[in-house]
Amino acid sequence: MPQFAANLTMLYNEVPFLDRFAAAAKDGFDAVEFMFPYDYEPAEITDRLKANGQKLVLHNLPAGNWAGGDRGIACQPGRVEEFRAGVDKAVTYAKALNCPKLNCLAGIPTGDAAEARHVLVENLRYAGKKLGDAGLELLLEPVNTRDVPGFFVNKLDQALSILDDVGMSNVRLQFDIYHTQVMEGDIANKLAANFDRIGHLQLADNPGRNEPGTGEINYAYLFRRIDELGYKGWIGCEYRPRTTTSEGLSWRATQVPAR
Repeated sequence: MPQFAANLTMLYNEVPFLDRFAAAAKDGFDAVEFMFPYDYEPAEITDRLKANGQKLVLHNLPAGNWAGGDRGIACQPGRVEEFRAGVDKAVTYAKALNCPKLNCLAGIPTGDAAEARHVLVENLRYAGKKLGDAGLELLLEPVNTRDVPGFFVNKLDQALSILDDVGMSNVRLQFDIYHTQVMEGDIANKLAANFDRIGHLQLADNPGRNEPGTGEINYAYLFRRIDELGYKGWIGCEYRPRTTTSEGLSWRATQVPAR
């Protein structure tokens, strides 16, 4: 049976961030993920995790000036030193928060594609080595270009080719079902074909990026298929609730197969 982590960047956004841990625990989530912890001291987040009996399963590397439009900087040649400083900061946070996986957002390229790819591969090698030394896993996530126009890594084959060039066992694929559906579809076959490369799964339905059961994706089937493939990790619930998070959680009863 799949195990789900509440993405606190997207869920419970009607309450302040540090209060979202308790809200998620009340709804039965014993794991969480989010994009960025860096606005808070590690102890503030650790206290909330401990108080609510939760584990943190994923957060992102620093991704530049998010409010200013950055969506990652790993493919940008003029920001290599900024990226590498961010890796060091992320490792410090991950170790303090006991978080095993960090996601890298490639970003929107500022030069030609060949240069962006070269910079991204070198940055991933740098980050992979730093994370590997700390016992952590690095993830690369394809993101659809409808939601983020110009995002550099946007399809699975592209991401996997980059990971092949990086050539490190702790640098793996973050498979977001929603992003993949928007760009490519054929989710079940792609999950099976790339299963051994997947380090983390995330979900949302399409269109709307809302909770499972609100759109075209057959999540009841996909959850059974994920079980059959033997996935033992967490699935991050990275969707926009149609109303409130708690009101929309009936999908866990209607879409998730019984044991």
